[in-house]
Amino acid sequence: MSSWSAERRADKAADAAERRRDDEHRSQLRRDERRKDREEAREIKAQERRDRTARRQARAARREKTLTPGNVYRKGTLGLVSLSALASLPAQIIHFVTIHWMLFPIGPALEGGAWVMAAGVAYADEKKLPAWVRWLLRGLSMGAAGYAAHINLGYGRSLEGHGLSAADAAAVGWGLAAVTMLGPLFFEVRQWVLTLSADRVDPKKRAEEKARAKHEAKRRKHHKDVVELAKTLVSAAPFGTLKFEEAFASAWEIKHGTRTPGMTPALFAEKLASSKALGDAMDEANGSPVSNRGRLLELLHPAPQKLLSQPGSSQVASDLPPASGGTQKTAEKRGRKAPPPHRRTKNDSVPFHPIAKTEAALERGGTPRRIPAVNGHNH
Repeated sequence: MSSWSAERRADKAADAAERRRDDEHRSQLRRDERRKDREEAREIKAQERRDRTARRQARAARREKTLTPGNVYRKGTLGLVSLSALASLPAQIIHFVTIHWMLFPIGPALEGGAWVMAAGVAYADEKKLPAWVRWLLRGLSMGAAGYAAHINLGYGRSLEGHGLSAADAAAVGWGLAAVTMLGPLFFEVRQWVLTLSADRVDPKKRAEEKARAKHEAKRRKHHKDVVELAKTLVSAAPFGTLKFEEAFASAWEIKHGTRTPGMTPALFAEKLASSKALGDAMDEANGSPVSNRGRLLELLHPAPQKLLSQPGSSQVASDLPPASGGTQKTAEKRGRKAPPPHRRTKNDSVPFHPIAKTEAALERGGTPRRIPAVNGHNH
């Protein structure tokens, strides 16, 4: 009985320990989940803070990009001219409508004409149209704006006696006239500033274009006949197949006989005369021909003594025995016995021709012998 009770208590203790371990494991899992949830929440908050910071930086960058002096000037000028149009247009409409209701379109036409011509000046600048086109558009724009300002000035003065004093009516009239003229004027000044700024963006390109135009003007002035012929060649060739520079080189060759631009027969003759004079002066100063022609002749036709003096020359006989006097003097000078003269042995080299043997014997002081017949003749 006692053993059964002990086993029962041991089983209960083991069950309790197992439950405690399970509880601890579940508690650990809950703690890990809560820690992960807290970490995820912190990461979400950090990401939200980073997103807010990125949005603030993006807004600041856009604001900085938008509020640059150039953007403020461009957009601010457009705002001013819009206010100018809104201020001047109603007075013109009222002025013409009071005359007759059918004259209503004249006011918008005058104001719109001024602005359309001003926009035409901007378009002409963009397309690099001739200067007279831009000035014509400017004149039309200022003319329409001036007539509209005159109408507004009269309308403002006409308000005298309708609740306004003479001074107030004059101020209204001059104010309406001013805003009518200043709107297109501000827009024109804006276009000038933008054009000058575009030219300043790439000063090297602008300077190159000016230099090219100056060069073309000088070419037309100095070589008018060649330029005209080159234009004729370009117009005669199929479109895009002949460039002007190639045509100019061909025209120069036709006119002056050479494809080198700038070279003429007179200049070529002067060059040859200068080269000849230089060669003559050098010959006279050195006492011997040192010109290019003289040096070339010396190289092509050297003197015979120079050929004999060159080492390894074929004119020097190396197989003949040396002279005895020179050998003895050399041996006496060096204090040793002179080497024996070179003697041929049988089959050591190609044998001499009989004529060569005879000539060698004559050079050594021998008596002439009868030379075998060569080609049927005795020598």
